[in-house]
Amino acid sequence: MAAKASTFRIEPTVQTGLENLSRILKRPLNQLVNEAVRDYVRRRGREVERDLESTLANLRAYRLRDPDFEDAITEFASAEARYGKDDPAEGKIVVGKLVDGQLVQGTTSGPLLTEISQLLDG
Repeated sequence: MAAKASTFRIEPTVQTGLENLSRILKRPLNQLVNEAVRDYVRRRGREVERDLESTLANLRAYRLRDPDFEDAITEFASAEARYGKDDPAEGKIVVGKLVDGQLVQGTTSGPLLTEISQLLDG
């Protein structure tokens, strides 16, 4: 696979260290950077994989501890389908403003508000 050119900003002290290593080891900077990045990606990749596996195991264990999990998901989906736009948990739109911490409802007149209300009410 052909290498792809990339641009990175390296801290001056790291750059100096790379240049010193390159000179001492008689190896190109590009080769040293590729080795370092490859090692980092492999190491961090394993760490992330372990973290994800642990999270997945915890989720599976939780699901097994909660025998009602599947039933709760099914009931939730059924309620969403049953109530649709009339779902009491969805709330409703009120028009007004707060005056001294109290809602003073306004009128829903005017062509723009009427059109918005019609669009929202379906």
